[in-house]
Amino acid sequence: MAIKTIKERPYLALVLLTAIGVVGFIDRIIMNVLAEPLKREFTLSDTELGVVNGLAFAVLNVVLGLVVARLAERKRRLTLISVGTVLWSIATGACGLAGNFVQLLLARIGVGVGEAVGLPSTYSVVSDYFPREKRATMMSVLNLAAPIGAFLGASGGALVAQIYGWRAALFVAAIPGLVLALLLTLFVAEPRRGGHDGQASAGGDVPPIGAVIGRYLGWPTMRNMLLGSSLASMVGFGLNAFLAAYLIRRFQFSLVEAGLVAGLVASLPSTLSILGSGWLSDRLARRGNRRGYALMPAVTLLVSAPLYAFAITRDQPALIVALVGIAGLFQYTYLGPTQGTFQNMLSPRMRATGTAFTSMIYTLIGGGIGPLVLGAVSDGYAASGIAPGIALGFAMATMSACYLWAALHYWLASRTIEADFARPI
Repeated sequence: MAIKTIKERPYLALVLLTAIGVVGFIDRIIMNVLAEPLKREFTLSDTELGVVNGLAFAVLNVVLGLVVARLAERKRRLTLISVGTVLWSIATGACGLAGNFVQLLLARIGVGVGEAVGLPSTYSVVSDYFPREKRATMMSVLNLAAPIGAFLGASGGALVAQIYGWRAALFVAAIPGLVLALLLTLFVAEPRRGGHDGQASAGGDVPPIGAVIGRYLGWPTMRNMLLGSSLASMVGFGLNAFLAAYLIRRFQFSLVEAGLVAGLVASLPSTLSILGSGWLSDRLARRGNRRGYALMPAVTLLVSAPLYAFAITRDQPALIVALVGIAGLFQYTYLGPTQGTFQNMLSPRMRATGTAFTSMIYTLIGGGIGPLVLGAVSDGYAASGIAPGIALGFAMATMSACYLWAALHYWLASRTIEADFARPI
């Protein structure tokens, strides 16, 4: 009877799954604020920092996520989420035990493995708890994990690292995931697949992986939104990976000051924009205008590129922080509308695989290549004789120009989205 009652309370599932996403992002993002202590301890270049903060996490995540997602289309998804949460929490603690660069890389790979096991099922579960006309809003709530996790990981991680050392910060970050995995196991029930799509069933054939990927690549709207969101994630991950380091190098912020500022700038504005864009795009869709799912990101990303480039190259730290915060109101509006559109254009037994596929792309291009490219560009500017702090700022401004490319793909998606929504899923 308790399980039945919980099944009738989808918002409980949404809260716990969002909390797990927050912890996952903390465990992923905390390395950003620890960049300078790690650079000193292991004598790392910016390129090597980019590998630790991005590519190491992506190594197995991009492959294993798809494998686990195929299992999630057939098996109990909440079990996979709980197991993955435990795995990445343990791996985060292992990062704090690293004695050299290689050990740190291996532990970071472990964090990526845990997230590959746990996260592909999340969007699928939430999609089965809520009807399609609310999904962009609910995807936006799930995507709050990024800004909330960024704030807690940056500010909390910096505070603990300042007082107790960077290793202690990683040990503390490992604990919440273990608790949440237990709560999810005890209090959340598996929803019926397709219950809000008129396709509820316990069985049924699972489409081959080629059919899922073919949907993303074959439908013009999905293809362009995938390209646009991948580019936007590359820029976002790259910029956030080095913001705290930039404040320390350029303006001599302390670790705590840089972590707190970077966390606030990455969290508060983006929280407002993520929630607002999901709610507004769903509202427009209910009134018959589904082009907003693509047009809104197109416009906001177009604004983001020049605004961020101008902001990060100012000479006054207060002005930089204020302008970067304003840019954050525009940078992340693509998240909820994109994920909501994807979930609505996939059949119920495609959604875990679809989430794993997009996560693979975002992890490789965004989390993996983004910090690596930005670090390499920064090293290149510094090698030409530019001061390291200024060189990093120039690299961040250069990277932000890719938002213009992302905006183009969202504009192209807006031209086909109505026709693609009319197709049977």
